Order: sequence, then structure tokens, then C-alpha cells
Amino acid sequence: MRISTRLFAAASLAAMSLFAGGALAAGDTIVIGTDATYPPFESLDAAGKFVGFDIDIANALCDQMKVKCTFVNQDFDGIIPALQAKKFDAIVSSMSITPEREKTIDFTNKYYNTPPAIAVPKDSTVTEATDAALKGKTIGAQSSTTHANYATAHLKDAELKLYPSPDEYKLDLANGRIDAVIDDVVVLSEWVKSDAGNCCKMLGTLKIDPEINGVGAGIGLRKGDTALKDKFNAAIAAIRADGTYKKIQNKYFDFDVYGE
Repeated sequence: MRISTRLFAAASLAAMSLFAGGALAAGDTIVIGTDATYPPFESLDAAGKFVGFDIDIANALCDQMKVKCTFVNQDFDGIIPALQAKKFDAIVSSMSITPEREKTIDFTNKYYNTPPAIAVPKDSTVTEATDAALKGKTIGAQSSTTHANYATAHLKDAELKLYPSPDEYKLDLANGRIDAVIDDVVVLSEWVKSDAGNCCKMLGTLKIDPEINGVGAGIGLRKGDTALKDKFNAAIAAIRADGTYKKIQNKYFDFDVYGE
């Protein structure tokens, strides 16, 4: 029932979108797809409301553009096909700008950039985040992510286990079914500081591979949506310049999440 309701809501919101590749005017609605299983960037609160850094940034951008934002919850592994099928107008879901993804969709400029990292149980004997140290270990990652691709390319001596969302890999790590997990440093750092992540600790960050990790997280758009891309880019620059970005950043982080 919950799945059916979500799909119906997604279809209804998509149908309501006033922006479909044409001119964007004040008062229009932009429908945004996001996978709300990725705190502190995007998740659902107890009331089912979309919350998180990405959500606040998206709302600030829409305010800057003088349009309305609505959000659709979409599993990450299907989020690009759903964008291409016009179920929504843009992806704001911590999606890294990578050469591979740029073959199928367009991106705005980045709105943040943080490295991947490894977390392990507190009693783990693994002492460093390297391929040699993780040899023979099972590493969990969310499927269809740059982190899964990174593990495949750079942690070849470990066994990679893929999960639909971070919630599943966190549960398996906490219960000792896997040895480590790979994800964004912010996501893992916030998790291990929470009650739910009390089982585990940060092992370390990993060196960014530009071909895999890209140049940061951007807003995903359909190929050819140049007008919307230009509007978003102008809005990103504007909220960076007027202090709105810093205000949102400071709500969630105690460091510069925008990166270099």
C-alpha cells in the first residue's frame, strides 16, 4: 500500500509540473526527484516531510528563481530513468557529476563536494582505509553510486556487497554481516555519531578519483534543458554570494562542505 501510494503521489506531482522544457516563469512549479534515504542530505522526518541539506538548498534555489519546488521520492538506482521519463524536472539527491552520467543527463555546477570514506565496527581489526588492509573483507555500498564504482575500481581485493539504500548496509554492518561500508564522509560521520551508528567508527577518507567521484554533487537535468540549467546555475551563484548557502551549510556542518 505504501509503495502504491508513493507511486501515485509521484505520478500526480509529475503531472502537476508546469515546467516541461519550456520557458520558466515566476510562480511555476519545478518537480524535484530525490532518494530520501540519505541523511543528513535528504530523508523523511517522522511526519513524512522531506528534510536535509539538499532539500534546504533546493528550496533556497527555488526561492531565488521565484518558483515553487515539490519533491518526489525515488529510489536512487532508478532516478535517472525517471528523470528521462519526465516524472520530474530535476534531480537533487547528492548526485556526483561524473563523465559516465554526463553521457545521459546534464548537470548544473556543483553545489557541494566531499570525499568518500570507510566505516567499520568499533571492534574491527582493520586499521586503515586501503585496499591492502581491506583484503578479504566484505564491503557494503549502495548500488548505482559512485561509491560502489570506487570500491570496484580501487578496493579490488575486498568483496563488494550492494544494497538498495544506505539503511540496509548500515543494518548489516551493525549486525556483523559485513566488515566495512563505503559512502560519503559526511553521511558516515553523521551516522557513527548517532545512536543508530554507535556500533561503528570512521576508518578514514579515500582519495577522490575524478573519473569516478566527479567534481562534486550537481543537480541532474534532462539533456537539452538549457534554460533550467542556466536558471539553477545563476541561483547557485546567488545563494553563495548572499550568505544563504553558508546559513544552510552551518545548520548541518561545521566545515566548508562546498569544497575546492
